[in-house]
Amino acid sequence: MSTVKTVRIGETEIATEAFGDPAHPPVLLIMGGAASMLWWPEAFCGRLAERGRFVIRYDQRDTGLSTKYPPGEPGYGIEEVVDDAFAVLDAYGISRAHFVGFSLGGMIGQVAALKDPRRVNSLTVISSSPIGGDQTRLPPSGDAWLDHMNEEVDLADRAATIDYMVEDSRLVAGVAAPFDAIEMRAFIERDFDRSDGYLSGANHSILFDIDQEWRDRLSLLNVPLLVIHGTADPVFPHGHGDALAQSVDGARLVKLDGGGHELHPVHWDRIIGGIIEHSDSVKSVSAQQTKERKKS
Repeated sequence: MSTVKTVRIGETEIATEAFGDPAHPPVLLIMGGAASMLWWPEAFCGRLAERGRFVIRYDQRDTGLSTKYPPGEPGYGIEEVVDDAFAVLDAYGISRAHFVGFSLGGMIGQVAALKDPRRVNSLTVISSSPIGGDQTRLPPSGDAWLDHMNEEVDLADRAATIDYMVEDSRLVAGVAAPFDAIEMRAFIERDFDRSDGYLSGANHSILFDIDQEWRDRLSLLNVPLLVIHGTADPVFPHGHGDALAQSVDGARLVKLDGGGHELHPVHWDRIIGGIIEHSDSVKSVSAQQTKERKKS
């Protein structure tokens, strides 16, 4: 069972959905570029909630049921979408949460942890890239996916867009399990119709232009960090996950054998288990620190 809530930030509306018991430790899920919250599957959220977490997913601006802006004229940047994440927590009466970000969502999570670490109990970054460091040393994306990205598609054409997105999903899939084109097409059709099209999603390209201020501070990130990355990711090859984990003291890296740029069910146990273990370890450390403070 879940609850839905619309969060209003000025004239912007953010659609959200929560799973589980609000008394449990909160986990905020931040999806990647141009992707609605449905790309965090309902079953994934439910299984995370069953493990004793209060799980919140949401549509970022220009996705799903949230406010859309004219294509090419977003009128916002990384700072605003980070503040959106905090506003979602505020709407649920939550001061601090465990942040989990996928792809671009992982970069948003890094900025959030640098901007206001008091609100981020822990950070889990999945299939993403470091916002700082020497970007020229990171491995490039796969040629087949890059060629596909450079193809022109009429995003106003439902059939053409869905075909394009199914092919995109095939190209970013890993090798740990067969790609199910029929299931993916059904999902993308549902997501496209719920979002009333994908025209505004391209506005998220502006979010990759992260201010140098934040890039220069990545090594100073002091929020407990878990990096989860597939070994067959063609968008951000696994060297990106390695680089992120090496950039932050105490960070831990979990590699998904054969995993692509996706949340495939074959890896859910590993991903969910990692999030639970990571957030539990933070809770244990906090409890120990509180005990030590009381003794002193």
